[in-house]
Amino acid sequence: MDLSAVIDDHREALKRIVAGLVAMVEMGLGRRFVLFPRKGAAASGLQQAEEGKSSPALTLPRHLHRAVLKMLRPAESAARRLIIVLARGMVVTLPPRPPRKGKPKRKKKSIFVRDGVGTGVVRRSGAPVHLAHLASAKPAARTLPFPLLDPLPRWDRRPRRTVATSVPRICIIGVTERLAVPVWKPPSSDDPLDAGRLGRRLTALVHALDDLPGQAKRFARWKARRDHALAAGRGHRVAPLRGGRPPGGRLSRYEPGAPRRRNIRDIDELLAHAHALAHYALRPDTS
Repeated sequence: MDLSAVIDDHREALKRIVAGLVAMVEMGLGRRFVLFPRKGAAASGLQQAEEGKSSPALTLPRHLHRAVLKMLRPAESAARRLIIVLARGMVVTLPPRPPRKGKPKRKKKSIFVRDGVGTGVVRRSGAPVHLAHLASAKPAARTLPFPLLDPLPRWDRRPRRTVATSVPRICIIGVTERLAVPVWKPPSSDDPLDAGRLGRRLTALVHALDDLPGQAKRFARWKARRDHALAAGRGHRVAPLRGGRPPGGRLSRYEPGAPRRRNIRDIDELLAHAHALAHYALRPDTS
């Protein structure tokens, strides 16, 4: 089997799926979705963001946000497994670790204003200092790096917090009117949700699909750091994939030719095949 041809076919299929997700986001936004530019390189993919302009806040209806997320999770898992397959047999050399430096001694800061910097306390012999110019501007949203490792399952078994259905009513008899009990309304499917992180995840996925060899080198460097840490006796995560069904997928194994169930999507079959290839690529080479 030609793995390079299979990877190219799966990458093109994932690009079509991501293009559909971007179209869904644009439909909810009512405008064109702009990808965040990559740091140090020109942003390629579905659209290039203009330099010097901050990306507007993204808000999507709840039902559309959930629909995009249901397709984005398996697409990320499939791209992650393609990167692992492409990194099979890749050898990298890690640079030597720099020597650890001791922590510098922190100087004790004064509570008084010195040279325009401080808490705003006025000195006896000085004039009031306006600190409005010291307020830091809001940092611009940065591109998230594409995660190369599966998220670990949560073992938190604490009971869920009950949702408050009312608020306390405080009134004074004979002075204030008695407030009515507010009616609790369940979340609506049209409630706007913040989709800023969703947009950054879409951007990271597009950039990863455009540069699979670069992501494979990232994974090879992670493997080299893992082997070095385990050889030195330090704790480190061992397996990049978690056990069981891949995140976001509905198939636990790849069975070509088997009848498809009604709830199985195309992305599920693609993810199951990529999952099987990734497990094959992680096996030690005994040839």
